[in-house]
Amino acid sequence: MTAPEPASGGFDGKTHLLPVRVYYEDTDFTGVVYHANYVRYFERGRSEFLRCVGVTHADLGAQDKPTAFTVIRMAIDFKKAARIDDALVVRTVYERAARARVHVRQTITRGLDVIAEAVEEIACIDLDGRPRRPPQAFMDRLAGWFEQPPP
Repeated sequence: MTAPEPASGGFDGKTHLLPVRVYYEDTDFTGVVYHANYVRYFERGRSEFLRCVGVTHADLGAQDKPTAFTVIRMAIDFKKAARIDDALVVRTVYERAARARVHVRQTITRGLDVIAEAVEEIACIDLDGRPRRPPQAFMDRLAGWFEQPPP
């Protein structure tokens, strides 16, 4: 028997959906998700979106000119509390790319309830931390997934 792969979610149109369960470790002493853990859920959503379209962080780091991404802006609106054992869905949309930046919109829902929303600006950098354009192979993989096609 081969070991099962972790779930990567799937797509509804251009929106990636990643199911997430709230565990005890995600909560504070009241059983409510600790606010910093939403950032982790958003990170998982962005990473699994990329994995589903054929881009991995390991591949980006293994190029002739290694590339990484860093969050340079994140605005989060917390709408409702998520609690232990909740089944959440992280919804991720890659909106557009401009030069060395990628713009992402994410929502965490529980059923029809919106729990949190985030708008993020992600910068592509080299391993010395300098901005650079995303690799063409990365842009080619994402080309059909942006809400607004790159210019």
